[in-house]
Amino acid sequence: MRLTTKSRYGTRLILDLGVYGAQSPVPLGDVSKRQNISLKYLEQLTVKLKKAGLIKSLRGASGGHMLAKPADQISIGDIVRTLEGKAQITDCADDQKNICGVCNKAGDCLSRWVWVEASNAMFDRLDNITVQRLLDMANASPEPNCKGKHNKEES
Repeated sequence: MRLTTKSRYGTRLILDLGVYGAQSPVPLGDVSKRQNISLKYLEQLTVKLKKAGLIKSLRGASGGHMLAKPADQISIGDIVRTLEGKAQITDCADDQKNICGVCNKAGDCLSRWVWVEASNAMFDRLDNITVQRLLDMANASPEPNCKGKHNKEES
């Protein structure tokens, strides 16, 4: 599964709100400038994130967006499921169905188990990474790191 910009940008949006929205709402225009993400795209993401109860909005002159619950109660898995609309890496990996009905081997596919297991493993991992953990990592490191420095499991 290749995650779309929805998940990647949505995670950046949520993290930005976690950093800058602790005391007061953050206007999307500010997020757009800091994250270099189109305002229109952020608006589309906020609709889904609000509906899922991950962020809240306040109207008015000092309005904007904030996290709807504590950062330690929002997982990256929550964000990805909300924005991608599914929790499987392939169409046939829905483990709630006995037969997928997607490909020409439906009902007789020996590899389907692999995709179900891979989907479950990916979301098990994403569900264990909270927004708070990422915010704590950012506070501990003076420079952002995208090379896997912080890939050790924390309990």
